[in-house]
Amino acid sequence: MNENIKPFDEKMQKSLVSLDEELGSIRAGRANPHVLDRLRVDYYGTPTPIQQVANVSVPEPRMIQIQPWEPSILKDIEKAILISDLGLNPTNDGKVIRLVFPELTEERRKDLAKEVKKHGEDAKVAIRNIRRDANDAVKKLSKGSDVSEDMTKDMEDEIQKLTDKYISDIDKMVDTKSKEILTV
Repeated sequence: MNENIKPFDEKMQKSLVSLDEELGSIRAGRANPHVLDRLRVDYYGTPTPIQQVANVSVPEPRMIQIQPWEPSILKDIEKAILISDLGLNPTNDGKVIRLVFPELTEERRKDLAKEVKKHGEDAKVAIRNIRRDANDAVKKLSKGSDVSEDMTKDMEDEIQKLTDKYISDIDKMVDTKSKEILTV
């Protein structure tokens, strides 16, 4: 791979990782501890991820159990879950918080599948923006130095191949997640 294209490949890779994290946080009927990744708890004045202040486990397929290391932050964790967009009601027995995932309705599954597709489209737009920036960089390079037209063309082809590869990867990720959501 051309050294001038490497930074753009890394940016595209980061877009893919970001999409993977977004899709991981969308719940699909089964309990997945990653739905808590974006939640922060006020821990001694610092917004802290739940995983850093509690033990998060999945004792049953549709339940997440959160056991704080300090009982004093139980209420803070409960509050963070309630004000989030998860749509879950935590139950608290004084020692642990349990999140029970209800079965998703057909309509909710379709809404989640649309949300997954939207995240996929956003990621594709990000990839295409990176492609545009890469092509602009190649054009500047060809104007400003002694890079041949053939080399410029080869670099543009390489950028397009990278773009196609990442867009294909995004489509696969979106299809996999949509199937997971729509499977009852």
